[in-house]
Order: sequence, then C-alpha cells, then structure tokens
Amino acid sequence: MTERNWHTHRDAKNARLAKAATLLEGKFAKTEDVVKVLETLIKPGDKVVLEGDNQKQASFLSEALTKVDAEKVHDLHMIMSSISRPEHLDIFDLGIAAKMDFSYAGPQSTRVSQMISDGTMEVGDIHTYLELFGRLFIDLIPNVVLVAADKVDHEGNLYTGFNTEETPTIVEAAAFHDGIVIVQANEIVDQVPRVDIPAGWVDVVIPADQSYQLEPLFTRDPQAISELQILMGMMAIRGIYEKHNVQTLNHGVGFNTSAIELLLPTYGEQLGLKGKICRNWELNPTPTLIPAIESGWVESIHSFGGEVGMEKYIMARPDIFFVGNDGTMRSNRALGQVAGQYACDMFVGSTLQIDQWGNSSTVTNGRLSGFGGAPNMGSNPTGRRHSTPAWQSLKPEDNPLAKGQKLVVQMVETFGSNKKPVFVDHLDAEKVRKEAKLANVPIMIYTEDTTHIVTEEGIAYLYKTDSMEQRKAAIEAVAGVTPVGLRSKPKEVQKLRDQGIVALPEDIGVARRDAKRLLLAAQTMDDLVQWSHGLYNPPAKFRSWS
Repeated sequence: MTERNWHTHRDAKNARLAKAATLLEGKFAKTEDVVKVLETLIKPGDKVVLEGDNQKQASFLSEALTKVDAEKVHDLHMIMSSISRPEHLDIFDLGIAAKMDFSYAGPQSTRVSQMISDGTMEVGDIHTYLELFGRLFIDLIPNVVLVAADKVDHEGNLYTGFNTEETPTIVEAAAFHDGIVIVQANEIVDQVPRVDIPAGWVDVVIPADQSYQLEPLFTRDPQAISELQILMGMMAIRGIYEKHNVQTLNHGVGFNTSAIELLLPTYGEQLGLKGKICRNWELNPTPTLIPAIESGWVESIHSFGGEVGMEKYIMARPDIFFVGNDGTMRSNRALGQVAGQYACDMFVGSTLQIDQWGNSSTVTNGRLSGFGGAPNMGSNPTGRRHSTPAWQSLKPEDNPLAKGQKLVVQMVETFGSNKKPVFVDHLDAEKVRKEAKLANVPIMIYTEDTTHIVTEEGIAYLYKTDSMEQRKAAIEAVAGVTPVGLRSKPKEVQKLRDQGIVALPEDIGVARRDAKRLLLAAQTMDDLVQWSHGLYNPPAKFRSWS
C-alpha cells in the first residue's frame, strides 16, 4: 500500500506563508504591503470569508481586496454574513470574485439583484447567520479569512472589545482546518485588555490605516416614532406580552419595537407589569431600552454586537450586560443566535411583505436583501425541551403529547414607507427565486412558525387557527385596505373576534385616543442621554445641535 499524506492542507498553508515570509516580521506586515500580502496568500478559486456582519466591517481589508491583480487573484468564492459596502461587490465587477454565499445584503440589495440579473455574480445560497456559520465547519471550510480586531499585542493576541461579534467563529473555522487568518488591527499595543482570540490562531496581522467601520444599526431616534407605532406597541404589550407572560425575548431592529421599549416604563407601569414581562433579553444594547433598564424592568441583556455610543453606559451597568473584568462587553453573534432560537420565548420583528397565507420575506422585486438572523429567531425550534409559562401558553389543549411553542410576532403597518402594501397575494420572492436561480423561494419566516401578526388594525392570533382558510381570514382581518385586507368580510371578522382569533384595540382594552407621543418614556435623543445619567453618547447623526 502507498502511504498517504494526511497533512496536504497544512503543507499547502505553510507553502503560502513561506512565500509571504519576506513581507512579514513574525506575524506582522506593514500597512502599505497589504495588497502584496493578499496577492501572495490568496489563490484563485479560494473560499474567502470577509468579515462584515450588519454592524462591524473589516473595511481596510475589503478595500485592499479590490486592488489585487485579477490575473493573480480571481474566481474567489466569497462567504459573508452581510454584503454592506460597495467594494464587497466591486470585486465581482473586477473579476476577482465569482460566487457569493451570504446572509444579508440590506445596503447593497438593489445592486446584488442587478448583478445576478447581469450574470456578474453567482449566488450559492442565502443563509441565516447560524446556517452560514455552521457551514464554515462542514462544507464551506475557508482557505482564507479576513477579520478585524480592535487591538493586537506584539505576540498576535487579539482584543475585539464590545464588537467581538462573529470574529471568533470565523477565525476558528480557518485556524483549526489549516486556513490562513489575516487580521486588520486598529492598534498595536504592548498588552491587550483581554485575549479574545489567542495568537496561535492568527497568521498575519496588518495595522490598518483607519479603524474598521462600525454601524449603529440598532439606534432609533424617538422623535421618529409615530403615534400609529405607539398604538401598535400598546396592543402588543396588552395583547401579547401581558397575555402570554413573556419574560425572555428578542426584538428585531425597527421603530415598532423601539416604541414598545419606550412604553414599558409608562404604559407597562400603568398595567402593573414590571417584573412580570420583559426581564431577560437577547438584544443589541439599543439606546431606547435605557429607560426600561433605569426604571428596573430589565434583569439581563446578552448581545449579538455592540452599539456605537453605548460603551460607557454598558461599562457602568455590568449587572445587566455581559461585561468582562476589563469593563468592556463581549458580544457574540453566533451564541446570540443560539440564545435567540432556543432560550427566548418570543421574537418580535418586521418584514417587507406578508402573503395571504402568512409567509413573510424581505426579498422583493429589485432587492435581494436576504434576512440575516431573523429565520433563526423567528422559528419554532423543535429540539427545545425546557418549559416556561409563555412557551406553554401556546400548547394545544386537545393533544396529551403536545408541547409548547415559541411566540413569533410579525409587527407591520399595512403599507410600508414606500406606500406599497405589505400584504400581498404572492411574495415577490417567488419571482426572485427564478431570476436568481435559487432552489427555494427566499422566505424569511414561514407561516407555520408565525404565531401573531400585529398591524394598526389589530392582532391576528394565528396559532389559534385550525385551517389555512381560517388563517387567511385572520390575516385579511388585520390587513387594512391592502388587496388582501379588502377581501375581509365584517361578519367573518366578528366571528373571529368572538373566537379570540382576532382582536381589535377595543377588544383588549386599548384606547386609540391614548396612543400619543407623550406616552413615550423618552421623546428625543437628549431624553435618552438624561435617562443614562450622561453616559450615553449618541453618534453625531443622531444628535440634536439646537
């Protein structure tokens, strides 16, 4: 028998690093040599993970990748959580990359759609965050990963601080299967505040010429919250949070959920719900939750990522946030997704379209935005076993072997900001599937997982329906004057109200006249700063300069 070489991957990695040796001093390369380093270490056809979730971007490395010689580096298979920056797509126009597997493309969604139509980009699949992370250890094992760190010491130990996010997961997938780990560093220091990623996992460190991009994704200005959103927030608190005794939860990003957070210390206090709902959260440190934290509603918050301007506030509230001895929070996007899927009783999110059956998607005509972590948060995990009052409240009573279910709430106004109806007969995603040559329609949350829909019209308790026809009727009852809603019949709506399948505001004791901005615990960014005792420092674009 011929003896087999069982370390071909390691040999190939060492050969690449040997070619780059003249560009390195130990693990460190010069800032001005970044393009040469990438041309030497990345080979045609490589699977390359470029760090870029919906907040933190390895922006120095992504810009450098556009400058490599396409004769030397081409046909890359890119793997990215979020397509967020122009250069993430420029590399396809330049012939450097050919294929993309991703989770989210909000800022670049229109261009992604166009590039697919033009044949410039091949899409492997649109993933959830957890799905994409999982495949890095199975069938999308990376050859090279490009990540960002806040500080690096002279040995190569990484400190990633408040925005640790997905960095450890990406690095581990490469470091333990002979991939190459390249890190851009904001700063080289003698000693890092804590070691988030050990030097042994890192191959190359390049000091960046500017700090990595960090987006305040979860910040919402209270001044932009409308009275319609306040009404919906009141209905959600009364008709869902209180009704189901929800204590562990995740909020998606948006003004609807921000309204709920600012209603807890006021409307929630009026209802006597403190200590009974909203105690333990999987959530980015959203500023609109500051009043609820300060008034004693919140017991703990674990976060996917950090939030710009919240650093000092987080450091001063270690009882609430997951903060290390160095005083900084350690976020974790992968573990946050796991917690949101399995440990939380409820997910509240929004979407761009809901079809007549209750399926929802953020993929619309001309926009291939993907869906990030929402499908993980907004799905019923069949493997869950632990019981809570909220979970058990959705348990069918006529089945002795039945178990509980996660509350998955879609909270939308019947017409979007583009004045187009949110409720449609067929999702645009059905057409996009054909155009993008996807195997499946890119649905964000399937109807079987959706338990509640909240609009300005009322609440549809979909988990109570016993047929698809009844589910469609419940959706029509809250769909307003959209084409779907116009099919609703008054007699049918009344019957659904009598059965508790649909609730209008008056059915749950919510007075429309009370939905005023005065009910918000904070009505401006300045109010949030005051609630934080001056610890919150809003990003410049959110500040009031008057």
